[in-house]
Amino acid sequence: MLIAIGRKLRRKPIRTHAKGATTAIKRARIRGWSVERCNLERAGLKAVPDLFLSQAKRTRTRPASSNRSVTKEKNVTLNRQWRLKHRPEGLIGPEHFEYIESEMDEIAEGDVRVRNLCLSFDPTQRGWVNDMESYMPPVGIGEVMRAGTVGQVVASKHADFQEGDLVQGLGGWQDYFVAPAGAGLSKLPQGVTPEQALGVFGTTGLTAYFGLLDLSEPKAGDTVLVSGAAGATGSVVGQIAKIKGARVVGIAGGPEKCAWLTDALGFDAAIDYKNESVAEGVAKHCPERINIFFDNVGGEILETGLAHLSMNARVILCGGISGYNETEPQAGPKNLMNLVITRSRMEGFIIVDYLHRVGEFLADMVPWYAQGLIQHKEDVQEGFENIPATLQRLFSGQNTGKQLLKLADPS
Repeated sequence: MLIAIGRKLRRKPIRTHAKGATTAIKRARIRGWSVERCNLERAGLKAVPDLFLSQAKRTRTRPASSNRSVTKEKNVTLNRQWRLKHRPEGLIGPEHFEYIESEMDEIAEGDVRVRNLCLSFDPTQRGWVNDMESYMPPVGIGEVMRAGTVGQVVASKHADFQEGDLVQGLGGWQDYFVAPAGAGLSKLPQGVTPEQALGVFGTTGLTAYFGLLDLSEPKAGDTVLVSGAAGATGSVVGQIAKIKGARVVGIAGGPEKCAWLTDALGFDAAIDYKNESVAEGVAKHCPERINIFFDNVGGEILETGLAHLSMNARVILCGGISGYNETEPQAGPKNLMNLVITRSRMEGFIIVDYLHRVGEFLADMVPWYAQGLIQHKEDVQEGFENIPATLQRLFSGQNTGKQLLKLADPS
């Protein structure tokens, strides 16, 4: 998912870099390989809309041409991959994946080979490895782990993609992937960084925007409670709610994360679930109860939010990270009848249903970002060997903001 903004809008985000501990690597070679083909429709913008062209400054230019040459394959033979070894029961970790080095064949006519530069890590990946029906098919045993990526074209036999193009797709946990006939690839417009494409201007921002505005329609004076507020999505949700004039209370783990919410992002209050009672915190900071509850956590946090609803409240279910690694299903909230008593509404959503409305998101998010109304923070790990452990960071609360892993810089 690519969202176009110009160089003028490129404010430097807060970033946290760490290399992490090196995991043990099992080396093996397999001749011949294939990558998962994803036939999901992907929506994106190929150029900056006219509304923003006057504001956007290009970082580099390329003469327009309808007869651009097709690039030839270079001498690339080995591809490092992390494949799903077995399905986890409980907390997902490095032990559930297997490191492989596979030899690559020459790409076919119409195909594009991409070198991954940056990987996205999202709680939904935990669900992708479960053998169950969902909005996407599960990752198969022995398949490369699915992940959103930004990469650079290194070989192309497709007229629309040239060597050096920065593109986004579901490239997975590997150095290189092939897009048959260019399927699933979107070019990064000039001025968009890989981190922005995978975060604030990608599905993270889209999820926050449509989940809050389309499903709950916040208005000035509303009290909005956000769980998982220091995460990539929750942090953007709170900022959009503030733009709309709401009073925003966030729930996060630890004093550092809570301070970031109030001091940097402008949340009105933050509740540290690791060091205080969430129920008491909600009662204290939401004395007139909650108009909107944007929940990324589920479990006891969801139950607490339901206990403090105002009349005609809206509860938005975005995720349930507290239960993703449980071996048994979590018990449901005991107070669902409070929805009836307060005449409230609870609704879930999946962002793929909104991909066709990217233009609406861009029309608001670009100027908000340019004006400094939206801040974003990234936790950037490094090292191919650390990929599985980086996913685990999401479930131990180690990350603040968007979790990424950098493999390389664009050439």
